[in-house]
Amino acid sequence: MPTTHPAAPEGAYAKTVLMPGDPLRAKFIAETFLTGAVQVNGVRGMLGFTGTYKGRPVSVQGSGMGCPSMGIYSYELFHFYGVEHIIRVGTAGTIQEGLHIGDLVIALGACGNSHFAGQYQLPGLFAPTASFRLVREAEAIAREKGCRVAVGNVACNDTFYDDISPVEAWRKMGVLALEMESTALYCNAARAGKEAMTLLTVSDELLTHKAATVQERQSAFTAMMEVALETALAL
Repeated sequence: MPTTHPAAPEGAYAKTVLMPGDPLRAKFIAETFLTGAVQVNGVRGMLGFTGTYKGRPVSVQGSGMGCPSMGIYSYELFHFYGVEHIIRVGTAGTIQEGLHIGDLVIALGACGNSHFAGQYQLPGLFAPTASFRLVREAEAIAREKGCRVAVGNVACNDTFYDDISPVEAWRKMGVLALEMESTALYCNAARAGKEAMTLLTVSDELLTHKAATVQERQSAFTAMMEVALETALAL
């Protein structure tokens, strides 16, 4: 302690951590929803905060973009800071006609082109999945709040700008949306015996080319944040 990435002291993080990719979204969540929030990390600009939500200790930590970055931060939180549950709160591009900007997607599974699981040298392919307990709680809370929510597979890809578009191939397999971090998060949780879930807000409609603004991505998707925090209360 501290590690070279989150340089927080031992005990700085709560057992449950919300992880947006954008550190400014972490700051927004802490300032908007947490009571007594204190910044516990700022190394490399990857902001982290700990406070309470309705009396329950909760932390928020930026993860950065892609599996390598998520892999580092979630690994260190699980293994070095005693974190038990990580809920990724991010954005995604939907590839299904029935999903629109502002809708919620719960990633039950994470397929995609990431080779993150190759490090385990398993005798077959590993299917990264969320904690069903977290998925069940989050879906129920989202529906109680009147949110439009879909549960299913997302594609976690290592490339954002693809030379050949993967959209149609993944769409035919029923994949709901594309994102870039869930495979690493789910693999790390499985290997550590911890719990993880990805909760996404649709920020782009890849079939119609509609997109949310940068400001909306940072601070307007509050329904996702509230669902994640209410899920944390149930743990």
